[in-house]
Amino acid sequence: MNAAAPSANSDSRAAPAREHRIMLYSHDTFGLGHLRRSRAIASALTAHDPNASAIILTGSPVAGRFTFPEKVDHMRLPGVTKLPDGTYVSQTLGLDIDDTTNLRSGLIQTAVEQYEPDLLIVDKEPTGFRGELLPTLEWIASRGTTRCVLGLRDVLDAPGALATEWARKGATEATERFYDQIWVYGPRSIYDPTQGLPLSEATRARIHWTGYLRREVTDVAETPDTPYVLITPGGGGDGRAMVDLVIRAYESDPTLAPNAMLVYGPFLSGEVREAFEARVAKLNGRVTALGFESRIESLFAGAQGVVCMGGYNTFCEVLSFDQRAVIVPRTVPRLEQWIRAARAEELGLVRMLDEERDGMTARTMVEFIRALPAQRKPSQAGADGLLDGLDVVVARTAALLAEK
Repeated sequence: MNAAAPSANSDSRAAPAREHRIMLYSHDTFGLGHLRRSRAIASALTAHDPNASAIILTGSPVAGRFTFPEKVDHMRLPGVTKLPDGTYVSQTLGLDIDDTTNLRSGLIQTAVEQYEPDLLIVDKEPTGFRGELLPTLEWIASRGTTRCVLGLRDVLDAPGALATEWARKGATEATERFYDQIWVYGPRSIYDPTQGLPLSEATRARIHWTGYLRREVTDVAETPDTPYVLITPGGGGDGRAMVDLVIRAYESDPTLAPNAMLVYGPFLSGEVREAFEARVAKLNGRVTALGFESRIESLFAGAQGVVCMGGYNTFCEVLSFDQRAVIVPRTVPRLEQWIRAARAEELGLVRMLDEERDGMTARTMVEFIRALPAQRKPSQAGADGLLDGLDVVVARTAALLAEK
């Protein structure tokens, strides 16, 4: 029997599948961490899936200074600045913080409604900056077509302080209600950032530890021709004490080697940086400095060692490029960096210069830099087995999208 001919109203060609759309929310009120983490994830997801595109919503004022892959774009939210007393102000618009938050919230919801993402990945803040995500999360929940993931770095803060913060923000309730999965961008064997949070067993069953997010050199930057130690305070906004200590070390010991390559970060303030520049100029090339390098991976790859603060992205780069490192963690406004550095030192991955234990003196920093060549590399302490994060994120994303 001959098969029936297709009717006039049928189309024998299958309609092409819609490209997967991924949106990443990165509130970015301070520093570079959220944007850089979101950029790494978006790059990995679109590289793995040729039918995927991604948009990053970010409040970072320097987002435009980064390069993004072909199928990754970003949308800049109005920026806010955190004052020393912990309050926030609009960066440029002349609006009060409530008006700025409302503006950001409206832009976020419009972007989600127009882009219609299959997956929304929220970095760190379950309700967004000052609750700005809540209207969008409510809208998504009413539609049921977008999967939502909360992405947490390996360490958030001391458990008691974190529980208080999440209670104040309504973050626990939002996590329970709106998120299909929680991804922790670190290994469970290192630290559990949710300890102390009153999450239900059902929500804890949705937590997946990915491992750290491996970094690679994707855009090559110029590096010094002579051996150097890389000095980086990350975004730089809270790096004054560490930078001062390193410069004092080179000032106090004319024989200290190798030379230092200092990257201030974009948020180290003008007057402070000018004072540092004057001191660096007197060191006759033993210390050289850059304001900002969006391709800092190249500098990590070429360094003889690293002196840094303990932010998440910097720590991932230390492990990824197998660098002997001295971490000088901040302890305010949160203990995140200290907890990460102390645990990493305990495992033999890095050395920590602890203010209480070691003292923030030039002599101490000289000793730590001189000891760098004798340190074990992170790979000798098993770091390679901790860096599967991007592979796990890709696999978990594919599984989530396949459920739609």
